[in-house]
Amino acid sequence: QLQASGGGLVQPGGSLRLSCAGSGFIFADYAVAWFRQAPGKEREEVLCIDSLRSNTYYLDSVKGRFTISRDNAKNMVYLQMNSLSQEDTAVYLCAGRRFICRDDLDSYDSWGQGTLVTVSS
Repeated sequence: QLQASGGGLVQPGGSLRLSCAGSGFIFADYAVAWFRQAPGKEREEVLCIDSLRSNTYYLDSVKGRFTISRDNAKNMVYLQMNSLSQEDTAVYLCAGRRFICRDDLDSYDSWGQGTLVTVSS
């Protein structure tokens, strides 16, 4: 099971760090990805970190602004988001799958509840 937290209201240009806590499985064996879903839009994969800590970006718009990291001792994955814009407003969810990242939403078998990020002045 995964649980995302850390969302909130932030002004354009601001930063937030989201957290994804895992439980009930061997966390270190799992790749964990962040997805987001804006109102009226499809869910999209943002960024993923695999079991060897390699990162894969799935959205060009977040490169240079978002980073992902993990702390296996705490069963946590973090999404650091900087230079936020209104286009980043969405529900952010984390999901896991064994070992490697994939650009395939349906391949993730562990989903947590999302956390809402609202970027607004």
